[in-house]
Amino acid sequence: MSQQPNIVFLFTDQQRHDTIAALGHPHVISPNLDRLVNEGVAFTQCHVTAASCAPSRASLFTGQYPHVTGILKNADNWTRSWVENLADAGYHCTNVGKMHTWPFTTPCGFHERIVVENKDRFLEGAEFKDDWEKYVEERGFEKQKRITYRKREDYRESLGAFLWELPEETHSDFFVADRTLQWLQEYEGEKPFFLEVGFPGPHPPYDPVPRFLDLYEEADIPLAPVTPEDLDGQPPPFKAMRVHNAEIDHDSVVHMLNPTEEQRRRQRAHYLANVTMIDEKVGEIMKALEEKGELENTVIVFASDHGDNLTDHGHSQKWTMYEQITRVPLLVYAPSRFKGGRKVEDLVQLMDLGPAILELAGATLPETIEARSILPALEEDPSWQGRDYLYAEQAKDLIFTDSEFMTMIRSKDWKLVHFMDEPFGQLFDLVNDPEEYVNLWDDPNHSDTKESLLNNLREWRIRSHYKTSKWADDWR
Repeated sequence: MSQQPNIVFLFTDQQRHDTIAALGHPHVISPNLDRLVNEGVAFTQCHVTAASCAPSRASLFTGQYPHVTGILKNADNWTRSWVENLADAGYHCTNVGKMHTWPFTTPCGFHERIVVENKDRFLEGAEFKDDWEKYVEERGFEKQKRITYRKREDYRESLGAFLWELPEETHSDFFVADRTLQWLQEYEGEKPFFLEVGFPGPHPPYDPVPRFLDLYEEADIPLAPVTPEDLDGQPPPFKAMRVHNAEIDHDSVVHMLNPTEEQRRRQRAHYLANVTMIDEKVGEIMKALEEKGELENTVIVFASDHGDNLTDHGHSQKWTMYEQITRVPLLVYAPSRFKGGRKVEDLVQLMDLGPAILELAGATLPETIEARSILPALEEDPSWQGRDYLYAEQAKDLIFTDSEFMTMIRSKDWKLVHFMDEPFGQLFDLVNDPEEYVNLWDDPNHSDTKESLLNNLREWRIRSHYKTSKWADDWR
């Protein structure tokens, strides 16, 4: 076993934490992810630093919070990452699939990239054609996307759930997996490799190929109730966003303010079928590593950039700070290095993965990095302690339209969501209300807790700016 392991980072888009059977969700079919849980280390309280794709990804790949990176919403420019540090440490760095950089094709430290963007990449008046769409067109097909889904009579009632009707191999998640397998087969370099595999799913449109949806035909899929108390207690920007998403389609999803239980179940089945489809590809990648004789010397990481409301709390997709969005899977598989079959329940941020990868690689960590390495937890260091508080941020964009800036702070027992320059917010008692139904922001009985969390938020921001004051020297 080499001192510098290969590192394969399997990274999905918009996958909730409750999508893996081995983590207590038996309605999900996920045998290969279950293997990563049962033989690896699962961080069960991993939370992202942003409620949308690019800010979360830029935070992960820099080790800085969004207010430091300046990537506060999708389409904010980011061109650099700690992948450069891996390259300097002697790694061959390859990206196959989605990174969601802006510009899309920026190297971001990789030696080679096969670029795949959103499944429904659609810009009014223009369209970026990534390597996947070029492949589909070369096969003589037109990619399924918003402008084609809009022609369906059931478009506005489908909640973004459609079957993939083209050949299986043309699906984006199949394309990414197949190109990954090809790369693994062909790589003969002497350098250890860092391979980022960016699956576009289960991000909408929720478009599994038919054989995977068939698996959920009779499945008992749990659905959280959407209560009047929950909806009434939400802050104005969230209420406005519900209406906005019901009027304007994003990523081929038209939200419904009052979907039926069957419509909700249908959407959920398509989403989970997409998860199971990715799970199959995870298994194929692991088999390829084994056949190549590289599995023992490879650290496999599985994670996602944020979750999906899937109509929970009456919302579509992301842009909120509910657990459905901020909490994601984080699995690390390396039985030859780390004792497997363990679940770490301490609070961690997704970006804490970055310094752990750099340390495993023997790479230099930037002095201003804010992420805290999870490597001690992997190595069962008795001094390991998770975070006392987690933070996440989201700026105004085309979907989150009625607030300039939103910040979340979460402890083990409490969550507060702050809206800049506004008198409203959210406060949840996670012990007595883990589903986040009852907003206690205006409850005088919890004013001390609210004030304490707001003070912590302010202190965190001050310390963050102080620690990262020289970050721009290297990164901008």
